[in-house]
Amino acid sequence: MSNITKTIAAALLLGTAAPVMAQDLATSLAEDMPGLMELYRDLHAHPELSFEETETAAKLSKRMRGLGFEVTENVGRTGVVSVMRNGDGPVVLLRADMDGLPVVEQTGLPFASKVTATPASGVTTGVMHACGHDTHMAGFIGAAQLLAERKDEWQGTLVMVLQPAEELGLGALAMLEDGLYTRFPKPDYAVAFHDAAAPAPAGTIGFTPGYALANVDSVDITVKGIGGHGAYPQTTVDPVVLASSIVMKLQTVVSRNSNPLDPAVITVGSFHAGAKHNIISDEAKLQLTVRSYSDESRKQLLDGIRRVARGEAITAGLSEEMLPVVTVEDPYTPSTFNDPDFTQNVMTGFRDRFGEARVMEWPAVMGGEDFSQFRRAAPDDVKSLIFWISGTPAEMLTALEQEGTPLPSLHSPFWAPDAEAVVRTGAEALASAALDLMPRDGG
Repeated sequence: MSNITKTIAAALLLGTAAPVMAQDLATSLAEDMPGLMELYRDLHAHPELSFEETETAAKLSKRMRGLGFEVTENVGRTGVVSVMRNGDGPVVLLRADMDGLPVVEQTGLPFASKVTATPASGVTTGVMHACGHDTHMAGFIGAAQLLAERKDEWQGTLVMVLQPAEELGLGALAMLEDGLYTRFPKPDYAVAFHDAAAPAPAGTIGFTPGYALANVDSVDITVKGIGGHGAYPQTTVDPVVLASSIVMKLQTVVSRNSNPLDPAVITVGSFHAGAKHNIISDEAKLQLTVRSYSDESRKQLLDGIRRVARGEAITAGLSEEMLPVVTVEDPYTPSTFNDPDFTQNVMTGFRDRFGEARVMEWPAVMGGEDFSQFRRAAPDDVKSLIFWISGTPAEMLTALEQEGTPLPSLHSPFWAPDAEAVVRTGAEALASAALDLMPRDGG
């Protein structure tokens, strides 16, 4: 029996093997699930792009007000902050992200998105919740309902944040710059979850102590040259050849300058130059994505990119004023760090609630998440944790196991998670974490 099959078999027992203590929240949640799934389907069918989440924010703000939260809209442009004060105690921040992606949905779901929009690229496209933010929001509302019903079981201040523009890596910072930690109670703890296309049964919780997601930098390199006729290259300095040399030499920044035990990625995702077969252009443009974990590693990579671009241009004979221009996009998405002790404490509670088989440590990834900003804004004061919830439907796991069929990734037009498992698990996990972090009378 393979590891995947063993995991699936263990998960099938969860319904009967889950600890008794789980039944308190689970029973209430079972009653809420029809309404939460209706909300999920509505959100899925009506996605909105980053910083355009106006209808989504209004819809969810109304629900939060109905639960008794103090609700403030338009924080960081389209973000929503909902506060529930319940005596002295810790401040716990729970976050969900709201934005969809410029992706034409191809899931075949009966409630598939038919929305179109025109993003900053200027190209009209379909819009889809291809990253599962609709499950995040539905689980978030489920947790809010559970916690509002149980005010006699916790003590402190609950700050629930609906964040815009996670897909741009800009929404969390926008909310912080708009006074998230000054206009509203500053958290002691910040917690969020993200669905995952993982080779594990839907509803499995994955966690990573320490660095969990990477720094994400977007870098543009404009390579200058001296253009001319393609038949007379000796009269030119060909920017295509120079840029090609830069692309190849950049690989050595990771393979020869970085510590092999310190993960790093430099990917050239775009290379544009020229307009005709027989013309040597006077410019080439490269677009890079650069991934790292620590601030030190990030600096080493970015310095290496600048050094390679400059050195290759000098080798090609370009003068100082014609050296490549390297531009690093600012702001960038910083790496996400899960405080190790805090993470283990929360996971101990999850294991007690969901059972050992359903809570697993997963390796860090090189994707990015701007949830990192909530800790980075006050690293001495805020302990943070983002965890994963597998949304992989059983039939996809079977196809992977038996036929080797690859799983669709997040951002795929075919990603259709087992939304009920993600929403149910997310709501219970967020609510139980908050209850554990804000015990009544410090008990």
